[in-house]
Amino acid sequence: MPKLDRFKLQSARRLRAAMTEEERRLWRHLWRIPVEGTHFRRQASVGGYYPDFISHRLKLIIEVDGFQHGFDGQQCHDAVRTRWFESQGYRVVRFWNHELKNELDSVLDTIYAAVEERKSHLGLRDGAEGAGG
Repeated sequence: MPKLDRFKLQSARRLRAAMTEEERRLWRHLWRIPVEGTHFRRQASVGGYYPDFISHRLKLIIEVDGFQHGFDGQQCHDAVRTRWFESQGYRVVRFWNHELKNELDSVLDTIYAAVEERKSHLGLRDGAEGAGG
């Protein structure tokens, strides 16, 4: 395996192992979104970034933000990331940690709506070819 690929793989593994409690909670509940073909991956490398959750098929990214994302420097970094993802055709949906703690059903409803919007936008059908990752 080339050195860069090995580095990316190790970085992704390290990030998955260090998931926050809120990220783990969302990961445990993503299966509740009742749409065939909604395969999300955790901390998968995309253009040098590691979004919290990503569906390549739907071109949908879900980010879970803690308090540090409220600081100006981090907000600027997040905006740059989001613009890059959007330039690649991805939609980014962000949630605050407290939303996952206090409003999980609402978060899942929002993700479900984003999944349906992406399917429509991309012209995808349930069970369509390319349903992986």
